[in-house]
Amino acid sequence: MLSPIKSPRKREALGTRSERRVKEILMVARQVFSELGYEKTTVLEIARRMEISEATVFSYFSSKRDLCMHVIKVWYDEISGALEREVPLIIGTRAQLHFIVRKHLATLMHEGTGMCKLVLSEGRTVDEEFAEMQADLRRRYTAPLKKVLSTAQRSGEIRQDMPLPLLRDLVYGATEHVLWDYVVTNNKPDIDTTAAHLTDMFWCAVAPVPPDVKKLAQFHAEVADAMRRIDAPADGAVRIAANGR
Repeated sequence: MLSPIKSPRKREALGTRSERRVKEILMVARQVFSELGYEKTTVLEIARRMEISEATVFSYFSSKRDLCMHVIKVWYDEISGALEREVPLIIGTRAQLHFIVRKHLATLMHEGTGMCKLVLSEGRTVDEEFAEMQADLRRRYTAPLKKVLSTAQRSGEIRQDMPLPLLRDLVYGATEHVLWDYVVTNNKPDIDTTAAHLTDMFWCAVAPVPPDVKKLAQFHAEVADAMRRIDAPADGAVRIAANGR
């Protein structure tokens, strides 16, 4: 027997209820994954906390991996959207860089070591589908920083001889070390101080080299090259003399 055709209003009501249920599952799943980590989390535990059946969870998500992927995607969508809205409101390249660094640290530490560890560790998964999704999410998340750096390079405010991907990795690679230290030791650093120190370090690294310093470096390179050319024949002559003996 065919199911009765539902009116548009009823279909809309069912859709709204489903969306609400999905959000509820994702919210609780985020808490459980953060507390227990991926390996120890079970769909049964998520269902138990929601006081629903495990089958209900599986009616929305095909597996624990699928559920975890959605949790991380929603998390990335939230923080990426915030950066896309907020970074353009900050005036000045250095101020924007500091804002991004501080925001990154604060966001990943906000929910404790659990979510931080989940995002960092699951980003290293060998699951091809998951890895591809993470790569897409990271591209969007790091795009505001790359845009800031690209604009600064075009204006000459920062070094133009460094590739953007390397500059991006300089920023997020250093912050990841700070975050992993937090995960391992459970010792939360002062976010404001750490962000200020990292920004100072980055700025020193990307600031354009003053012309006089560049000329001095070139002079040293030329002298070193000349010394190598002078020393080469002398070394050869010594070897010939030694062989003559």
